[in-house]
Amino acid sequence: MLGFLSARQAGLVDPLCLRRAESTRRVLGLELNKDRDVERIHGSGVNTLDIEPVEGRYMLSGGSDGVIVLYDLENSSRQPYYTCKAVCSIGRDHPDVHKYSVETVQWYPHDTGMFTSSSFDKTLKVWDTNTLQAADVFNFEETVYSHHMSPVATKHCLVAVGTKGPKVQLCDLKSGSCSHILRGHRQEILAVSWSPRYDYILATASADSRVKLWDVRRASGCLITLDQHNGKKSQAVESANTAHNGKVNGLCFTSDGLHLLTVGTDNRMRLWNSSNGENTLVNYGKVYNDSRKGLKFTVSCGCSSEFVFVPYGSTIAVYTVYSGEQITMLKGHYKSVDCCVFQSNFQELYSGSRDCNILAWVPSLCEPVPDDNETTTKSQLNPAFEDAWSSSDEEG
Repeated sequence: MLGFLSARQAGLVDPLCLRRAESTRRVLGLELNKDRDVERIHGSGVNTLDIEPVEGRYMLSGGSDGVIVLYDLENSSRQPYYTCKAVCSIGRDHPDVHKYSVETVQWYPHDTGMFTSSSFDKTLKVWDTNTLQAADVFNFEETVYSHHMSPVATKHCLVAVGTKGPKVQLCDLKSGSCSHILRGHRQEILAVSWSPRYDYILATASADSRVKLWDVRRASGCLITLDQHNGKKSQAVESANTAHNGKVNGLCFTSDGLHLLTVGTDNRMRLWNSSNGENTLVNYGKVYNDSRKGLKFTVSCGCSSEFVFVPYGSTIAVYTVYSGEQITMLKGHYKSVDCCVFQSNFQELYSGSRDCNILAWVPSLCEPVPDDNETTTKSQLNPAFEDAWSSSDEEG
């Protein structure tokens, strides 16, 4: 750390290097926080979590009981041991509560005054945070598995909704109606995700083993159907034009939007080039996945080498995105984990499980003290510390 500060002061390193190195160190040191509890409200499994991107302070959770809870993650007590309290909740006695399991919750990307939720009760609801009333309700003919709003779009307010019927519906928050439908999948849509880089690019994952990228401005819609074989297998082969050899139930773009991660019930995770749809062939090994619905996993942001956090039974597996190396397994839940979300401001992770608990994982404050006769060379450092970032000046 002191070496980085001295080099930064002397102008020998880029300003981002220190920040990236420290963020990486903190992620590599994630552990279960024994001093922080998240108030237990849900009476059954926690399916989905989302932290608002404006302040990074408030978190939503949605449960199998249909309940939605809003938490304040800030330590207002200033005590070392504290509980993240539920500010409010939409409980079973609320007139607008979802009838069945809440599968996805998401904050409006630009303002904490609004959030959305979707449920197995075939609805997508838009909520006013201040009044906790449903400002709008979209009703569907089929079970809703997932929905997502673009984190970067400024020219549209479309919510992509994945349903049991093999179609993706785009709901316009401005007009309050479904603007159009994307057809092409053959089975239920288990996950949807807008690109964090381009306003109109949408990724969808289905139980038909396929992942599609769409430009929602185009009449034909589908840009690419991802192929795990990169077109090298005959079209007659059953697995041709499929992303996985099982249901695809999880999607996540990297923070820069250049790559897309997918997980499937074939116990595999794959990394794709989002511009040309190429399978990068990064090998993550077996990534255990027995979920029958959408699996919410997440990626880090601002590290030297980015990381992906994937629910893996009752644990959370941490991998380096671009090398596929498994860094660690975070153990603390005692039933299957269904969701996790990364807080990039402080490099913290929150996870929700069928054990009804939400756990906080934070960077370890203590670093191991090396022996007096032990010298750490550059080659002994975890390769994840190496900064992959470079400027055009350095390249020249």
